[in-house]
Amino acid sequence: MSPAFVPSLQLNAAFHAEVVAPLVRPAEHAAALLGWGSDVLGYDTDRSTDHGWGPRLQVFVAEADVDAVRARVEEGLPAEFRGWPVRFGWDGVPEQHMVDVLTWRGWLQGQLGVQPLDGMSTLDWLTVPQQQLLGVVRGAVYADPTGELAATREALAWYPPDVWRWLVAAQWGRIAQEVAFVGRTAEVGDDLGSAVLAARLVRDLMGLAFLLAREYRPYTKWVGTAFARLPKADELVPPLRQAVAATDFASREQALVEAYELLGRRHNDSGVSEPVDPHVRPFFSRPFRVPDASGFAQACRNEIEDPWLRALPLVGSVDQFVDSTDVLSAADRTQHLRGLYTGLARGLNAEKDTEKDTGQDAGLNAGLNAGQD
Repeated sequence: MSPAFVPSLQLNAAFHAEVVAPLVRPAEHAAALLGWGSDVLGYDTDRSTDHGWGPRLQVFVAEADVDAVRARVEEGLPAEFRGWPVRFGWDGVPEQHMVDVLTWRGWLQGQLGVQPLDGMSTLDWLTVPQQQLLGVVRGAVYADPTGELAATREALAWYPPDVWRWLVAAQWGRIAQEVAFVGRTAEVGDDLGSAVLAARLVRDLMGLAFLLAREYRPYTKWVGTAFARLPKADELVPPLRQAVAATDFASREQALVEAYELLGRRHNDSGVSEPVDPHVRPFFSRPFRVPDASGFAQACRNEIEDPWLRALPLVGSVDQFVDSTDVLSAADRTQHLRGLYTGLARGLNAEKDTEKDTGQDAGLNAGLNAGQD
């Protein structure tokens, strides 16, 4: 019989205080449960205990203390803590204890694929997945004598204003590309295609809601759970649920219209850009009701001061154009996508080089060459 379930963040607070901290002393250390796992997000349940769950945390010490502290931890850990095995494995992970001893700088590099302690460039912000950022700013800190963990978590709590505006613009851009297709597919009798497109739009609208609420979006398993906890989520959940459940176009469109206008008003309330009319309108001469998604996107771009970012096509951050868990869950892999943005910037420069006009174009080129990498 397994012991009674308690949330991992709570279990590991006690594990640190009663077991790990005495082993680490006299070395000064910080300690936390960060990184991967449902438990870091606070979403673990009794079901979670069957897979990669138990006493675990990170211990951060000075580089000179790493080896000695690792040795003391390895030698001193008990076999169990409050009935849970201290050494465990799952899938391809061998049985071992899960107390990681390392430097804060080293852990951050492995978690994000970049080094935030040296400052985050615009390109860094675009290529670090939101789930990896959540792994830093969520979880729990059990010891932080110098305040370094708190300072880093505060610095990474949300995107810089220009990056935020660009991501919101890119999200509206995604929505603009498909809003009319729900009706067009239904018009030719393709109700399955219409339903699939509606579901895609619901997913994008949820992503927009996270951005407007200034909350990072977790990986797919927990998107709905996290979404339900956003401010005023209870207003959005019913129309979004109806949009994916509808069996006819009229019901599907009406549900989407309600969601479009709710999010349009939230956009205006957020201050991310100058206000835009949140009401739907016909799609040109066609009878499909759509939001002014392109207008919202342009309003955001108008507010961006960084010329490099303002000039980029609205491809979005890595989370907005990559859908592979194998990419988004590995920070080192997402860093290979940096070339996409630098390539886009070079392409824009090449286009400008073929033009005879100077002045504003020259200023744009200076921004594109400003070295965002």
